[in-house]
Amino acid sequence: MSSMEERDVGVAAAPGSSSAGLGVGAVGAAVEAVAGVAAMQEEVGMRREGPEPDPDEPPKKRVKIPEGESGKLEERLYSVLCCTVCLDLPKASVYQCTNGHLMCAGCFIHLLADSRLKEEQATCPNCRCEISKNLCCRNLAVEKAVSELPTECTFCLKQFPRSSLERHQKEECQDSPAECNMRLIWGRTADKKNQLTIVTQCKYKRIGCPWQGPFHELPAHESECSHPTKTGTELMGILGEMDQSHRRDMQLYNTIFSLLCYEKIGFTEVQFRPYRTDDFITRLYYETPRFTVLNQTWVLKARVNDSERNPNLSCKRTLSFQLILKSKVNSALECSFLLLKGPYDDVRIKPVIHHHSFCNDANETEYVPLPISDSVECNKLLAAKNINLRLFIFQVQK
Repeated sequence: MSSMEERDVGVAAAPGSSSAGLGVGAVGAAVEAVAGVAAMQEEVGMRREGPEPDPDEPPKKRVKIPEGESGKLEERLYSVLCCTVCLDLPKASVYQCTNGHLMCAGCFIHLLADSRLKEEQATCPNCRCEISKNLCCRNLAVEKAVSELPTECTFCLKQFPRSSLERHQKEECQDSPAECNMRLIWGRTADKKNQLTIVTQCKYKRIGCPWQGPFHELPAHESECSHPTKTGTELMGILGEMDQSHRRDMQLYNTIFSLLCYEKIGFTEVQFRPYRTDDFITRLYYETPRFTVLNQTWVLKARVNDSERNPNLSCKRTLSFQLILKSKVNSALECSFLLLKGPYDDVRIKPVIHHHSFCNDANETEYVPLPISDSVECNKLLAAKNINLRLFIFQVQK
């Protein structure tokens, strides 16, 4: 061993060791040093990369890009433009609080409806500032940015802006099925991303199969569908129920046309205003100011979930109403009536005709359901300051 090598080894070895011992000690120390550096680098790398993403974690956390690292632009925009409540990309309207936190239209309406039921001021779930239709405004820049983010067509797997995907899948896509009962809904995929989902119905719907689901599950369902193997007697029963439902719809439309032939027809715009009962546990109800139709004075009342104690804790929300005659009449007043949406509202109401014979001893009807399609429509009405509808009354001539 040369003198230079001895000096190097002597530095690494312990004092008083032999030259052979010095060599072995140096190698061992070097190996330990290398292992230690590798472990430190691995630890630093793990800290930089972070833990593996949890597939069940909300999208906002899962797609968050650490500082100093790059990722796909749409993934970075997803965490920036998503709703602060549901963490999904908004489908249409986007509202923001006074501090700029974004909320999709569905979550915004739901927050306002909950505050109306609880008799509390609605607040932003992020910063707790007050929110209302007057305080919050739409963010058109975010709406346009979200509409331009790319998404994949379910059929041809090509990328399209979100604003044009629905039209492409309905009218342009060459790989979409030509004959299937399709409708498009906005949903979440398995990887927690929002996209339009193709919802189809079974081809045996005509013989009563109620199945509907994603397009990719259609072949598996149709291969196992039990309706083609049903007996003639079973199919006749199913078809009879379908015919009965069709007859009810036709009866409704025919009845409406018959009512339009009556001599005395009146209609007016009515405005339900929210009030609270005087009970220890107050309940929300609605009432209209007095209005005149067919030379009589009337009032409409409405209640939420049939005056359920805590409707804010229920996922299903409904409204029911009653018509009250305030005038005094000399003889029974037999009437048909129905409520429809107002001329400037977008709530979906399926018309239902009700009948009642009004007199001084029976001047109010039973509470009947307001025929809105689902709880989402009910939240729209609850979130509004007042509920504006249109009432038609037809007086039956004897």
